[in-house]
Amino acid sequence: MTGMTSEEALSRLKHFRASIDNLDAALIHILAERFRITKSVGELKAGADLPPADPAREKRQVERLRKLALDADLDPDFAEKLLNFIIREVIRHHEQARS
Repeated sequence: MTGMTSEEALSRLKHFRASIDNLDAALIHILAERFRITKSVGELKAGADLPPADPAREKRQVERLRKLALDADLDPDFAEKLLNFIIREVIRHHEQARS
């Protein structure tokens, strides 16, 4: 990228930022869909008197996501932290479904 003019660099930066904005929007929509589904799961669990958390499944999911992250050249620790945050939110929602 050496030898690029400031104008060319700004043009490429604008392109990169537009791509990032599109990906951020996609992430939000995917998360929203995920939480719609997990809300249904929480309602089902509450109705069947099942526990809000499933530690064995959560462990399998973390292992699966870490492998996917490695395959995608993404830091598996970051992927695990993100998934754990999502899982905590899902469990919180499942507990609220019991109220």
